[in-house]
Amino acid sequence: MKKLTLSEIAAACNGTLNNNRYGDLYITSITTDSRKIEERSLFIPLKGSKVDGHDFIMKTFANGAVCCLSEKEIETDRPVILVKSCYQAIKDIAEYYRSLFDIPFIGVSGSVGKTSTKEMIAAVLSKEFRVHKTQGNFNNELGVPLTLFGLEEYHEVAVIEMGISDFGEMTRLSKIVKPNICVITTIGECHLENLGDKNGVLKAKTEMFSYRDKNGGIFLNGDDELLSTVNDVDGTEPVFYGLKDNFLNKYYAQNINNRGEEGISCTLCTPKTDIDVTIPAIGTYMVSNALVAVAIGEYLGMTAESMAEGVESYKTVGSRDGVIKTEYITIIDDCYNANPISIKGGVDNLGNFKGRKIAVLGDMKELGKNSRQLHYEVGEYVKNSSTDVLVAVGKDAADIADGGKGGNTEVYYFETVDEALKQLSDIVRKNDNILVKASRAMKLENVVEYLKTL
Repeated sequence: MKKLTLSEIAAACNGTLNNNRYGDLYITSITTDSRKIEERSLFIPLKGSKVDGHDFIMKTFANGAVCCLSEKEIETDRPVILVKSCYQAIKDIAEYYRSLFDIPFIGVSGSVGKTSTKEMIAAVLSKEFRVHKTQGNFNNELGVPLTLFGLEEYHEVAVIEMGISDFGEMTRLSKIVKPNICVITTIGECHLENLGDKNGVLKAKTEMFSYRDKNGGIFLNGDDELLSTVNDVDGTEPVFYGLKDNFLNKYYAQNINNRGEEGISCTLCTPKTDIDVTIPAIGTYMVSNALVAVAIGEYLGMTAESMAEGVESYKTVGSRDGVIKTEYITIIDDCYNANPISIKGGVDNLGNFKGRKIAVLGDMKELGKNSRQLHYEVGEYVKNSSTDVLVAVGKDAADIADGGKGGNTEVYYFETVDEALKQLSDIVRKNDNILVKASRAMKLENVVEYLKTL
């Protein structure tokens, strides 16, 4: 990161430096992990449920930290900045650090597809720009500041994923990031315990506009029933993209052919040109991600050739639509997270594979009062798909199993992952295609690891 003096840091977070003679000292990295101290680091100690980072302050000095923040007085002659809240301070410092960069900041959010969209945008823009992007899913009020601290002098574009679970969070993130370009992928049934319903999700997600650059762009998925109703944002007309070729979507696709493991061929249609690509992914929704990436690329003046090359260089991240082929079966590892929209999309992806199809689906968390109905509807969706076998895992997934009954899909139910692991070898056959998907709390990565051994 750029050099920051201790005086700058103290001013940014309304802190008090314990000795003004330290004001001109500088740091070149910031961490909340005492094990990752480098020379010229600033250590920000956070209080967790089990560990208080303040207990490691003196150790970080011994390991090369220049300065530490602290919420309490520390008896030391080393530089310490006293603050009321380290959690607030890290956000305040990140907001200041972001202000040092005059480059496009692209904020990406949505109920489904934040990470894959962020990765696609970064893949496209990297063909003509030096891009900084969110690593993994560092997308909350701690992850976003840490992401921003990774910005270097040479970066020309920043692609920042922004995730929330309650009202007000996106406003705070927007204040830190101040996006020049806003992207929202979908409005779905997620975090309903706090947000109530999809209208609440829309309200919470569009808080992103609170601190946006009023001269910047807004890109929304025009296929989404709620996003498509956003007509004007303080004088800015949103640019819509989507699979539908209609009056609303300025960027749309034609000739879509999902060939499963071989990727998705399509024509990305823009106001300026048509771009033929093959997207190296299994989900048809990736066409929408490619469309918004191309829309932003065009907005920033990229060539069609560079954008096509970027789309075709896309790579999946972590347990998101990763295809694992063993000598026995094919596994679609999509167990990172789940809500009704993403599970239905996963079932659609499974349908593009040739051969017997098994969906191993687990509980979807934080769905609020309609959780049982939403789980049941997922089961119905599976029943009406080309899925041959449904394996529902978890207490809430009992409703998925119930919804899946009564059709041609063979249904199995297990209350726990351990129970499922004992029976899967009897259910799975050679050459099967198996989708594994649930909320993270279900730890279905254990199912993926087991399936690899069959």
